[in-house]
Amino acid sequence: MPEGDAVYRTAARLRAALDGRPLVRSDFRVPRYATTDLSGRTVLTTVSYGKHLLTRIDGGLTVHTHLRMDGSWWIQPAGRRLPPGDVVRLVLANAERQAVGVRLGVVELLPTEHEDRVIGHLGPDLLGPNWDPEEAARRMRRRPEETIGEALLDQRNLAGIGTIWRAETLFLAGVSPWRPVGECTGLAEMVARTARLMKRAAEQGRGPVTTGDPRPGRELWVYGRDRRPCRRCGTAIARGEMGSRPYERLVFYCPVCQPW
Repeated sequence: MPEGDAVYRTAARLRAALDGRPLVRSDFRVPRYATTDLSGRTVLTTVSYGKHLLTRIDGGLTVHTHLRMDGSWWIQPAGRRLPPGDVVRLVLANAERQAVGVRLGVVELLPTEHEDRVIGHLGPDLLGPNWDPEEAARRMRRRPEETIGEALLDQRNLAGIGTIWRAETLFLAGVSPWRPVGECTGLAEMVARTARLMKRAAEQGRGPVTTGDPRPGRELWVYGRDRRPCRRCGTAIARGEMGSRPYERLVFYCPVCQPW
C-alpha cells in the first residue's frame, strides 16, 4: 500500500494536471456514481491527508479516493486510450490532460463541507500543516497495552505511516515492534523524526531514504532486508507478522539493535 509520502506526491501530480481547469469529461466506473457528470466544473485543488486524496471541485464537491493496496493515478495526455479490462475506476479530464484512477480502493463523491466524514477519525497527518507529534503520542498512549508496531500503523493515531516507515521508525529508535506502548519513552520525538524523513522523501520525489545513502539498495536500514546483515551490528535482520487475520502486515527488525 502506498504510504503518506507517495500519496503526497500523487496529490502534487494531480494538482499539476488538473488544478484551475474545467473538466471536459468525468467517468465514474463505480455503480453508485455511474450517472454522475462533472463536466464543466473546475478542479480547485487536490490535497492528501495520510493515505487519502481529496480532489475539490467547484460547486462544493469533493472526490475522495484511496489507493489501498494496488491503486494508482495515471496522468496522460487527454484522449489517450485507457487501459483495457475493468481496472479503471475513475477518469477526470480537461482539454489537455486526463487523470486515470486505476484499481482505486475507494471512489466517492461528497460535499466538501463534509470531508470530515472520511478523514475526521484520523490522527494528525505527518505531512500536513497541522502536524502535531505530541497529539500523535497522546493518541498512542490511550492503549498502553498495544504493541508499538501496531500503534504506529493505526491511522487513528497518526496518518501516513505504513510498513516501510514503521520498520525504519522503530529501528532508528532502537525499539522492538513488540514492545507495549506503555513501556516506550520518547514517542513524540520518535514520530517527529519520521515526519522529517518522510517530508524530505515527499519533497525530493523519491522513495524513503533513512540511512542517508540514496544509492539503490542502500536507502533503508531494515525494511525488506530479512536474513541480510544489519548495517549497524551485523546480526541477521528478522521478519515477522503483526496484526490479526486477514490484516497481518510484515514487520522487519534487528533483534540486537531493537531488543524486545
